[in-house]
Amino acid sequence: MPAKTPYDVLIIGGGQAGIPLAQALAKSGKKVALAERKHLGGSCVNFGCTPTKAVIASARAAFQARRGAVFGLRIPTVEVDFPAVLDRARSLVMQSRASLRRGVENSGNPELLPGHARLLGREENAFRVRVGTDEVLAAHVVLDTGSRTRVPPIPGLAKADCLDAGNWLDEHRLPEHLVFLGGGYIALEMSQFYLRMGSRVTVVERAGQILSREDEDVARLLQSLLESEGVEFRINTVVRKIETRRGGVTLRTESNGSPGEIHATRLFLAAGRHPNTGDLGLDTVGIATTPEGFVAVDERLATSVPGIWAAGDIRGGDMFTHTSWDDFRVLASQLAGDGSRTTRRVVPYAVYTDPELGRVGLTERAAREAGTKIKLGRFEMRNNGKARELSATEGAIKVVVDAATDQILGAAVLSDDASELVHMYVDLMNAKAPYTVLRDAVHIHPTLAEAVQSAVSAIK
Repeated sequence: MPAKTPYDVLIIGGGQAGIPLAQALAKSGKKVALAERKHLGGSCVNFGCTPTKAVIASARAAFQARRGAVFGLRIPTVEVDFPAVLDRARSLVMQSRASLRRGVENSGNPELLPGHARLLGREENAFRVRVGTDEVLAAHVVLDTGSRTRVPPIPGLAKADCLDAGNWLDEHRLPEHLVFLGGGYIALEMSQFYLRMGSRVTVVERAGQILSREDEDVARLLQSLLESEGVEFRINTVVRKIETRRGGVTLRTESNGSPGEIHATRLFLAAGRHPNTGDLGLDTVGIATTPEGFVAVDERLATSVPGIWAAGDIRGGDMFTHTSWDDFRVLASQLAGDGSRTTRRVVPYAVYTDPELGRVGLTERAAREAGTKIKLGRFEMRNNGKARELSATEGAIKVVVDAATDQILGAAVLSDDASELVHMYVDLMNAKAPYTVLRDAVHIHPTLAEAVQSAVSAIK
């Protein structure tokens, strides 16, 4: 006789996909459990989006106050209370955690199961899973366990006291000299934050440019803007060894065949992300993973084992809060809808430096490598009236257009509020509309949005 299945769906991990999915499936009539071993909200709420954007806002306020003379203001001194900056961010984290818990606990369905969850195998028509000290059965299992900081195999690194994306909020002492290992968006955002708080900052990147997925001209422009503020960059630099010393660390490096060293107070690991799959029991049911350890999924977010699905960072690819949230919509469609929604989607993202970098779609490099005939549009922010009035003239906008269809293939917006402005291109891409729709529209003057229009008006 088939074993009784108490849950239709068990979701492991209460991140930005897991929570709304649990609520949507429960509303559809399914019996749902949500297992979470620590805090609801995933990386976004607990150490990512919420606290990082809060401290970046504090850093921007300090930066603007220091340049008050530009606006005709006399601000004699600007004093940073670093612990207070972190406490403000932490209070926002606590508020978000409490709100999420209120929305889930004591609802009955979905049922919140505290504790670490691990697959134990199959039992007839269900999967057996241990959550904490209990064992449960579920017809479907969704894996949403996220990712953590990747620790590169550098001799001596294990002995160094490192900050990373998961623990930075707990360190109230401002480092005198902070070195970032990696030149991706986490390193760039946090390097500028610490610089504006008062640290000396060095970014070490082994590749030939920061933000390796971006066009070289865009990456170099952002690098130059950060350098003008004081961030130091070591590009094409490999860290061969790390030596812990009293009061800090020494990095033994190699750049273009030449040895070097960097003395620092503290390290910040920002060299990529690693999936949280080590103790999920994937082998008990035979779930396939990628060479990097991520759970392999198809465009429906189905794994190699029917009935087991994956969402968020654990499935690799684009690892953003908004893609995790959209994963919930994909899985809701697959588990309680018509199955039409998939991961075939336009995915924008942003780097929250100041100025910001808003990105969507293909770069010029990727489009040319694909053999697509393209047209380009470019506009310098110094030529926008609102940018001049705001004294925010750094940056530029670059648009890549399919020469045959006039549809936008991609765009890079490096400007004030770029994470907002890029959505005009996102919406056109989703509508599959030609760039001329934006070119021929009427935009309010003066606005930064006029720059988005000016960039496509420059397409030839």
